[in-house]
Amino acid sequence: MDNTFVSQVMSKNVLTADKSTSLQDTAQDMKRMNVGCVVVTDQSKPIGIVTERDFVTKVAAEGRPLFTEVGEVMSSPLITISPEETIWEASEIMKEKVIHKLPVKENEQITGMITTTDIVKISSVGSDSQMRKICDQILMRMKDD
Repeated sequence: MDNTFVSQVMSKNVLTADKSTSLQDTAQDMKRMNVGCVVVTDQSKPIGIVTERDFVTKVAAEGRPLFTEVGEVMSSPLITISPEETIWEASEIMKEKVIHKLPVKENEQITGMITTTDIVKISSVGSDSQMRKICDQILMRMKDD
């Protein structure tokens, strides 16, 4: 994981929506594109994110109407990572910020998305000895925290 970069693992299938887009339109676009989040923009600049979990905790649980603007329920500021960073760094950011989806930002534009699922997939590729090494590294880093 120290030698695997975000650019090698990230998905380029990223949905964006203007902050004034309704929750219903956003949910329909997420379903159509089969994605678990949307990056919220203001004049094409990324400013926040709305995830499936946000739909549960901030929309359904609070009884918000579906015509509510997505900008009202987004998480902000947007936490991002560079495509040149390692998967390890992405994992550390996700752990520290308690997030599962991390937009990839290059030249002020969102160019991809990396998720905890992506990291699990890349971690499970390889031999058993490689997996043991990765698990040992994770355990060592957890002890340091």
